[in-house]
Amino acid sequence: MTTAPAGTPLRAALLTPAPTSRPAPEAPAAPAVRRLPLAVAAVVGAALTVYVFAAHGARPGVLLLLGLGLGFALFHSRFGFTSAWRQLVAVGNGTGLRAHALLLGTTATLFALIIGTGTGLFGSVPAPSGGPLGVGLVVGSFVFAVGMQLGGACASGTLYSVGSGHGAVLLTLIGFVVGSTLAAWQYGLWRDLPALDPYVLSDHIGWFGSWLVTMAALAVIWWVARRVQARRNPPPVSTPPSARGALARTVRGSWPLAVGAVALSVLGAGVLLVSGGAWGVTSAFALWGAKIAGHLGASPQTWEFWQQPASAAQLAGPVLADKTSLTDIGVMVGAALAASAGGVWTLHRSIPWRTAVASVAGGILMGVGARMAGGCNIGAYLAGIASGSLHGWIWGACALLGTWAGLRLRPLFGLGNPKPTDSVC
Repeated sequence: MTTAPAGTPLRAALLTPAPTSRPAPEAPAAPAVRRLPLAVAAVVGAALTVYVFAAHGARPGVLLLLGLGLGFALFHSRFGFTSAWRQLVAVGNGTGLRAHALLLGTTATLFALIIGTGTGLFGSVPAPSGGPLGVGLVVGSFVFAVGMQLGGACASGTLYSVGSGHGAVLLTLIGFVVGSTLAAWQYGLWRDLPALDPYVLSDHIGWFGSWLVTMAALAVIWWVARRVQARRNPPPVSTPPSARGALARTVRGSWPLAVGAVALSVLGAGVLLVSGGAWGVTSAFALWGAKIAGHLGASPQTWEFWQQPASAAQLAGPVLADKTSLTDIGVMVGAALAASAGGVWTLHRSIPWRTAVASVAGGILMGVGARMAGGCNIGAYLAGIASGSLHGWIWGACALLGTWAGLRLRPLFGLGNPKPTDSVC
């Protein structure tokens, strides 16, 4: 069991690792580099980068590069939202949620500096991510969280898992695109659900005040997650393979969650600087589905969802000029590079049928939920809270409830949940 010794001063106790029922296992040595997948990912990444810069200009090209960096950081830190909430709800391990607090706090600080000063690149004007407060947000975030527990990954996790060769999560991505397309097609069913206008703190107390309130709330969450873990004394989080030495670990090993949180914050702030909007994931899935539907003979341009001015412009343009598509594709390629360099890229071919059903169903639920809620764990939860928007906090609270429900559905599909007696969670 790991814990702070009795009589340890409060400050020192807060800086020690939170207690677990047994010490975390040593990281196994990273396997040899997977040279063929690495070469393929490198060629694809380089070719895409050259094409996007040449065909669409510097801003889309930089967004693709930022996506590559996000995929690299997501994989190396194994930064998860699905697993973090599952570990917290199932056994009380708050390690992942405390990493969320660091990610949110660092991102909120960078957002306050960028948006508060009006700093943008390529002529962009940075703006906060605020969303309406209503039934769609509550229901959509709950449904999304149920889906991510069945599908095995969140929005960002789906992308980096697909990039690392995870076959079951590829099915989740397919379901995600299907669900996003269905939600866009049936936009009229949920468009007019009761809602209040967005509430963004900076509109009322300024950016410094918004930052202070956000940081205080995150500090409370960090403390509560630590207290819950200390009371329940859960198993430690598993440790992925890693290389030895600082340089080798950077390229081939597993990164501490704190390092991943800071790296993702900086890269996400880069997306805001370059595009004027926060990093998002799921709007691209609706676009990809609409493009596929169009090639199959449908007319998505006649759907009400795609007749909104911003959506119509997105549908009319090429995929490789779309901001969110660029970062999504970049995440998958960046994760493939990272997984191959770490020697763990594997194409999973054998998938139990119940797992396959759960993956597709979970993806569909996430696609529908993200559109109803106006975003996912990145576009609504991360970007919303970092922007000082109340909808981000509501999204997170409802997602925790959805996680509880999703954990109770997982055994129906042969999926396990962490238990207090496990060696790792």
